[in-house]
Amino acid sequence: MTLLYLPSVSAQVTSFKFDFGNGKTAKGYKQVISEMQYTAERGYGFLPGASLKASDHRGKDPLTTDFISSEKPFFFSVRVPEGNYNVTVTMGDEKGSSVQTIRVENRRLMVENTLTRNGKITKKTFTVHVRTPDIAGSGERVRLKPRESGYFHWDDQLTIEFNGKEPKICGVEIERTDKSVSVFLAGNSTVVDQADEPYAAWGQMIPVFFQPGKVVIANYAESGETLKAFRAERRLAKILSLIKAGDYLFIEFVHNDQKPGGNHLDPFTTYKETINEYIQAARQKGAFPVLITSMHRRNFDENGKIINTLGDYPEAMRQLGKQENVPVIDLNAMSKQLYEAWGPEASLKAFVHFPANTFPGQIQKLEDNTHFTPYGAYELAKCMVEGIKKEVPGLAKYLRSTSTFNPSMPDPVDQWDWPLSPKVSVAKPDGN
Repeated sequence: MTLLYLPSVSAQVTSFKFDFGNGKTAKGYKQVISEMQYTAERGYGFLPGASLKASDHRGKDPLTTDFISSEKPFFFSVRVPEGNYNVTVTMGDEKGSSVQTIRVENRRLMVENTLTRNGKITKKTFTVHVRTPDIAGSGERVRLKPRESGYFHWDDQLTIEFNGKEPKICGVEIERTDKSVSVFLAGNSTVVDQADEPYAAWGQMIPVFFQPGKVVIANYAESGETLKAFRAERRLAKILSLIKAGDYLFIEFVHNDQKPGGNHLDPFTTYKETINEYIQAARQKGAFPVLITSMHRRNFDENGKIINTLGDYPEAMRQLGKQENVPVIDLNAMSKQLYEAWGPEASLKAFVHFPANTFPGQIQKLEDNTHFTPYGAYELAKCMVEGIKKEVPGLAKYLRSTSTFNPSMPDPVDQWDWPLSPKVSVAKPDGN
């Protein structure tokens, strides 16, 4: 798939109301029938891949009496200008129940496993950051890697994934917002919105923890990145073209920066100096930088304790935070607690370890001690939430819940529910 940018009058529309179903259309809404696939000319529609079913109970409210569902995950995409959008999904069945999980772009979690009971209709709102590679006012673009050409989060569309045991979608409303605080994420494969199962990272899980309309997560992390490469590929420039006073820049790099080669940085000198350049760039925009020490790799000794493979880099970041009066979320320390609570065996469920033939086209077993499953990524996101509560109170006030998570007491994996997205890859992300 190649990214296309088709500026037009319709591309500048920033407010939409869609009524899903083949019945009567609610006033002020555009009807979306089950056969309506996305076209560039129309600017909205379903993506191919799932068989959709339209149901109509012929009730009084044309918005809620009909809906579209599928036995497989399905995607609805709308062409929108770059920006932040509040999305409200109306879901449920006037004569039945429904269960849905909603993700956007590259599997960014927005609505978790939501049940509507028999005859009930509910609405869920979430806030989404939509971007393109163009850097406004510069004539330049982010230098994308070849694999990014197929990513949903670099096109000119807002793509919504409806998943779950029985999703029933009555309508979707989309409206641009300039009121949300933006939290920009700069990092590598341990932060990125991983595009394909069975991989995931905390950056694509953390949106679900924030109040809609108050905070939007703008995840610019990418697999294989280092501090130097992130800047050279104009990813930092892209962030700085959008970030505004009162926003946040979260910075997490180490796994690739420690490797030998042209992008290598030494912990107490060039690593600190380069991070400090990010800090000052954010401050010049009136934004708040936040440092994140990187999580450990899954590497246990004979006593079930984590072996540090990140050297002095986490400590260098802690020191820099104190020197520059920047909050430091110590994910490194929390991940040690988390992994040791799991132990060598249970931790396999949090990392990408699967026997051969678990997924289509996977002829060899997967053994990855750096990258996470959705379960592992979600638990790390909960660690991040605890770090935000402790270190970033100005942002913590926008969290949905004040409940506490103890990394030494992780959630049981058998209570975790993540319906698989249809996009699967057996290729390991860049970075190890």
